[in-house]
Amino acid sequence: MSGGTKKKSHSQWSSRMGFMLAAAGSAVGLGNIWKFPYMAGQMGGSAFVLTYLICMFIIGLPILVAEWLIGRRGQKNPIHTMEDVAAAEGRSKSWRWVGIIGVLGSFLILSFYSVIGGWATDYIFLAGSGTFKGLHGDGTSLVFQQFLGSVSHLLTWHTVFMFATALIVAMGVGAGLERSCKIMMPGLGVLLIGLVIYAAVVSGPSFGRAFTFLFTPNWSAITGKAVLAALGHAFFSLSLGMGIMMAYGSYLGKDVNLISTARTVVILDVIVAMLSGMAIFPLVFANGLQPGEGPGLIFVTLPIAFGNMAGGTIIGILFFIFLTFAALTSSISLLEPTVELLEEKTHLGRKSATLVSSVVIWALGIACLLSFNEWQDVTIFGKNIFDSLDYLTSKLMLPLTGLGTIIFAGWMMKQETIRQELNLNPVIFAGWKFLCRIVIPVAVIAILIYGFM
Repeated sequence: MSGGTKKKSHSQWSSRMGFMLAAAGSAVGLGNIWKFPYMAGQMGGSAFVLTYLICMFIIGLPILVAEWLIGRRGQKNPIHTMEDVAAAEGRSKSWRWVGIIGVLGSFLILSFYSVIGGWATDYIFLAGSGTFKGLHGDGTSLVFQQFLGSVSHLLTWHTVFMFATALIVAMGVGAGLERSCKIMMPGLGVLLIGLVIYAAVVSGPSFGRAFTFLFTPNWSAITGKAVLAALGHAFFSLSLGMGIMMAYGSYLGKDVNLISTARTVVILDVIVAMLSGMAIFPLVFANGLQPGEGPGLIFVTLPIAFGNMAGGTIIGILFFIFLTFAALTSSISLLEPTVELLEEKTHLGRKSATLVSSVVIWALGIACLLSFNEWQDVTIFGKNIFDSLDYLTSKLMLPLTGLGTIIFAGWMMKQETIRQELNLNPVIFAGWKFLCRIVIPVAVIAILIYGFM
């Protein structure tokens, strides 16, 4: 065993369906419901959506498969998986840095992701208390600013969300990750479909306007910025480059078809993103609001709609329950790579490893939430702590890990082994190699360059 990793029996998913729902749960999160709609609103609607769909299948799916494949071959945490698989392929063990950056990325992301998850959780109760009733732009903006200005409020909900995340992960792969996603993912589907039906009923012509905005081709609106933004979001949306999918792959048996499973996960992720848009934009248009409102679309703009429509209180509650569930299915996956590492590298058991990881991430999250109030003047290269961590991870660490993964799979591993692992015929395998060796590395490098512009 390399790297001082302890020899322990490695957990396994109990079924392909359980794994698929867990992987889809990781992919379906705030990126689909919070980030996708406002990015689509800012980037020309259908122009962004069509580019995003292409990127998901041409770029996202192969990287997802590569991460699972490497994880399954290594059967360890991402760091030692990369080290061992590299050694088995006759390559330098320095490839472990791909795993190191990935695990560190998921660790850092969860610190601020938990803060946003806390926002979503609190908004369930704000919607239920009638806080948004009769409010307009300035009113909902004031509610949000007062919320961000309260350290005790942010800390309470950050703690609640982080505790829920840790509780699920501590239960283990089968009883925690898999079981929770088997419950939450169908629940998410029911809630989302219900919200879309409601939007169709109450928004009238605005539902058709939203459909046109999202799905009618408008090629003139496609710009280089929109293409790179769509590519970057496809990366974030599928939880790529975070060590998550490599960790999930390490619990996989040899009987799971990686290509077909990845295709299903990508389709589910895309469906949730599209349905989220169809739940949100009809309400935005029906209330005379702007789709390009940016990150405040969910927490500032939508509450205006909830506060000024029939049944808005109930719909607001359901929407923020949906948002919280989606955030939770992703947060448990963000915690898993660190917990798996501590389990295998130290003498800590599952529960202790979860406790240690969670407390450290929770503490870092406090620094993130303070950046909205008490520490708002504390900046790193002109950005507050929250924005700095977001920039570091999404613009640098995730693309670097993804680039390292796809180069390793495309150039460093024995290609005949990969062809057999994926059960591909020679023609399709030739296409796979072209994507992994040329197209995807160039695309990911473009994301990296764009991140610094």
